[in-house]
Amino acid sequence: MKKMLSLSLVMLLAVSVMLAGCGSKPKEESNAGENNGGAATEAKSDVQIGMVTDVGGVNDKSFNQSAWEALQATETETGAKVKYLQSKSDEEYIPNLNEFVKNKYDLTWGIGYQLEKAIKAVADQNPDSKLAIIDSVVDAPNVKSVTFAEEEGSFLVGVVAGLTTKTNKIGFVGGAESTLIKKFEVGFREGVKAVNPDAQFIPNYTGAFDKPDLGKAAAATLYNQGVDIIFHASGATGNGVFKEADARKKQGQDVWVIGVDKDQSLEFGDEVTLTSMIKKVDEAVKRVNKEVIDGTFKGGAETLTLKDNGVGIADTSSKNVKPDVLAKVDEYKEKIISGEIKVPKE
Repeated sequence: MKKMLSLSLVMLLAVSVMLAGCGSKPKEESNAGENNGGAATEAKSDVQIGMVTDVGGVNDKSFNQSAWEALQATETETGAKVKYLQSKSDEEYIPNLNEFVKNKYDLTWGIGYQLEKAIKAVADQNPDSKLAIIDSVVDAPNVKSVTFAEEEGSFLVGVVAGLTTKTNKIGFVGGAESTLIKKFEVGFREGVKAVNPDAQFIPNYTGAFDKPDLGKAAAATLYNQGVDIIFHASGATGNGVFKEADARKKQGQDVWVIGVDKDQSLEFGDEVTLTSMIKKVDEAVKRVNKEVIDGTFKGGAETLTLKDNGVGIADTSSKNVKPDVLAKVDEYKEKIISGEIKVPKE
């Protein structure tokens, strides 16, 4: 009896082995042998990247949104886990950054110059963590700082405004006054001056990046003064600039807005958006994300310029900007790249 039982067990084991050999491999094992490196995909999926916005919020239609879209693209392309935390006040910057650092995220982004001090503090307290910031330079070995030559891109849309205005009055709406926003204002002003020295330039600062109502009021003030083109560098506050311009367009007024950071005609329409000054935050964020995923991340600072294709004007500009004006933009672009023109920052 014992002999027969032993024999049965042996036969059962043999059948089980045969069936296992005919069945499918476990998912993770079969992925490892596929083309394009299944094992590498699995490794990438373990990477976690967090992002902390400034007070403008993730849906600012501007650089916060561009950065978040870049993280989402990284997730789609690599399987990395991404998450954002939205800051409602300056006091939330450090707690939000620490939320990612304490949870061992592989990279933590701070989006906007307003996070500079918070990034520095968290980086110093957590030297083994990797952090990155847009629009400011943090001197720490574990921080990647990415800035842009906003004055160069702003100069180009200034050329557009100077050659397009009919009233010879051109406005600028800024958020909080700062070294960064001054680069937009000064570059824009110099671009206008280069092609239309007789144009009157009128700046208006709202003091905020998250107040569309203030942007609307600032735009109304400028348009009432005879301005017909406004360039804004004010984050979500600029949404109000577009709203005011749209209302006036519907009343038959010939007014325009120049968008900032991304192609804002895609959000607010060609009817009101003359052009946009592009700042390729999304591409910079994706590249640094890739460095973390590939294991090549290094701290340090870099500035992306016209020459690097880090700033420029929207590809859709030809919808509203005349060909001869775009030709003049290209002419000035080459002069800036060659060094013939040095655009001031202040």
